[in-house]
Amino acid sequence: MIEFYGALTAFLAAHLIPARPALRSRLIDAMGRSTYLITYSILSVFLLSWLIVAARRADTVWLWDPAPWQWHIPFIAMPVAAFLLVAGAMSANPLSISLRYGTGPGPITAITRHPILWAFLLWAVSHIPPNGTVVALLLFGGMALFSVIGFVLLDLKARKRLGPERWRELAAGTSILPFATLLCGRARWKALRPLVLPAVIAAVVYIWFVVQGHALLIGADPLAGLAAMR
Repeated sequence: MIEFYGALTAFLAAHLIPARPALRSRLIDAMGRSTYLITYSILSVFLLSWLIVAARRADTVWLWDPAPWQWHIPFIAMPVAAFLLVAGAMSANPLSISLRYGTGPGPITAITRHPILWAFLLWAVSHIPPNGTVVALLLFGGMALFSVIGFVLLDLKARKRLGPERWRELAAGTSILPFATLLCGRARWKALRPLVLPAVIAAVVYIWFVVQGHALLIGADPLAGLAAMR
């Protein structure tokens, strides 16, 4: 358990401490933006891998008994999470996290302005019921809390970077809660048409991950687990 606690602390610290604007700016000035992003990405992957390995090594202490219905929750939530992750990465989004640069918000912001954070939140929350151990609750609960805190931190960061007036202008066409802007009429449903390609890519990635990727990268086979619960 000590290794798991250390890995979890390191992972959260690595994502919360550099989020401070002053520290992040100093690191970028010292390393250069490209070097900083590459280094930070490598560090994040390493810490996440360590965290997963440490969680698998930790002692198993059950908090509740597994039940068949619990295993269906990730299968329902993860296609949505995969779509939000892929679409969020492919769409320009000056209000949040994105791999694509752009001064204006992309089509995914009509659904939510923090799609990648929602993807991680859905991933974390949906994996708690079928993994009823102390380690799983700490791992996925911590990730869920990290995502919720990220909503506030990214809004503050974007407001400071863009300026209050520009931030309000861009934020008027989106919302934190998924689909709230569309349902209120502040965004049009036809704005979602460019998201067809990300949806197809997300579906392919999700199917591969369920069939092979999860067992290959994480070590647990979700289909075998679901079959065992029947």
